[in-house]
Amino acid sequence: MQATELSPGLVLRNFAPGTQKLSDFKLIAFDMDSTLINIECIDEIADAVGRKAEVAAITEATMRGEITDFQTSLRRRVALLKGVTVADLEAVYVQRLQLNPGAAELVTACKAAGLKVLLVSGGFTFFADRVKERLGIDFARSNRLEVGGGPNCGALTGGLVTQAWGEICDGAEKRRTLLEVASLLGIEPEQCIAMGDGANDLPMMGAAGLSVAYHAKPKVREQAMVSIESGGLDRLLEVLQPG
Repeated sequence: MQATELSPGLVLRNFAPGTQKLSDFKLIAFDMDSTLINIECIDEIADAVGRKAEVAAITEATMRGEITDFQTSLRRRVALLKGVTVADLEAVYVQRLQLNPGAAELVTACKAAGLKVLLVSGGFTFFADRVKERLGIDFARSNRLEVGGGPNCGALTGGLVTQAWGEICDGAEKRRTLLEVASLLGIEPEQCIAMGDGANDLPMMGAAGLSVAYHAKPKVREQAMVSIESGGLDRLLEVLQPG
């Protein structure tokens, strides 16, 4: 794809600035970890049981696309979280999780332009539901960690809970969710924006009318129509004027 640097750290591929406004779109879908927020939650949770390096290595290889089976990768990593407590999850949220620069500004601009906002994550409901509420996001889908009862009450089992739509939100599920929400809203995929940083975001980015990479892995940057490589999420507003 032909690449043009619109300004430092803002690269366009086969997309001409000024041809579309933000209000031409009706839905924006965000990945969460390392896109809307500053951390990979699973890596920080693993720190509570001394397994951060082990889990982070799997996460990094998965996001680069070197491990192509996200479901197997996620199950392997979640199994290593066995024994982490809900209090540990709370500490990660309070002490480590921050919104990435420009997240609130971009979401606010999108809502003002009439877009619905979707958070679709291979991360976990414990964090996604809170980020959804914090930013006033319309829809969210993510994975649910299983918490044990009885003697293990309040501690993770190392498993995931099956939800109404399925068990694991992977790349295919992200794409399906984007298309499902678009269909429910009565809009076309071309009227959607999808934004992410890792290989499991590529399916939904490929289905959307505009794909945006944020401080992304090389494989993702190369396939995105807009790549934000420095600065905040709101740099998308340099490409799509709010009006």
